[in-house]
This record gives sequence, structure tokens and C-alpha cells, in this order.
Amino acid sequence: MENDMWTIETYAIHEGAMREAEAKLQDVKIQHLGEIIALNDRRYTEGNELRAMALKIKETADANALELASESQTYKEARNDATREQNLKETGVYATRDDLAEVVKGMEKALKPLVDFVSSQQGVTRGGQLTMKNLYAAIGATGAIIGIIVVLFNVLAK
Repeated sequence: MENDMWTIETYAIHEGAMREAEAKLQDVKIQHLGEIIALNDRRYTEGNELRAMALKIKETADANALELASESQTYKEARNDATREQNLKETGVYATRDDLAEVVKGMEKALKPLVDFVSSQQGVTRGGQLTMKNLYAAIGATGAIIGIIVVLFNVLAK
């Protein structure tokens, strides 16, 4: 029965063995903890690198998306302008560039006799000089004709 009993010597041996085992366990834990920390550091570093790459890809994609949106908007505006011009031309509600060019040509033809008359009268009546009175009269007549043409064009356009 004495073999089953603890003595101070056996307890000291046992306690020493337990301390050695605990020290070895702590060494192993510290070693594994160092490996875990190194692994985590590597993962964080790789994660940060991947996030940086993803950010660059996102920035490039955003820039491309903005460029495409700008091109799309320009195309849509051009298409809308062409459609609007076509609709205005078909409905005749507003004068188009071609209509205005025709009116200007018509005014030039209508005013040609007046200009020719004034030119021919310069030498005959005033000794080759057009007086301010005749010039104002010609400008007034031209303005009146333009006004009448614009009013008629707007009335006919409606």
C-alpha cells in the first residue's frame, strides 16, 4: 500500500514533470501562435492587395461607363435633333433652315428692282450721291417687306 501513496519526493518529481510538460506545451502554443500570426499577416496582405486590384478595376470600369454614357447621350441628342428637325419639316409648324433660305432668296429677288431703281437714280437726281433721306426710305421699305413676309409665313405655317 505504500507504493500507492504520495511522498514528497514523488510529488516533487511529478510536479517537475508537470512543469516541464506545461513549459513544452507553452513553447508549442507560442510557436503555433507565431505561425498563426504570420499566416494572418499574409492573408491580410494578400487581401489588401486584392482589394487594391479590385479598386483599380472598379475605377477603370467606372471611367469606361462614364465614357460610354457620354457617347450614348451625344448619340441620343443627335438622333433627337434629327427627329425633331424631320417632324418640324413634316408638320410645317416652324420654319426650317431650308425654308428661311428660300425666304431670303425670295426677298433678294423682290428687292432687286428697288435696289436697281435706287442705283439708277443716284446719278440722275442727286448728282451720283444717295441722300440719307432716300437711304432711310429704302431701309424702311425693306423692313416693311421683311415684316410682311414674316407675318405671312407665320400665318401660312399655322
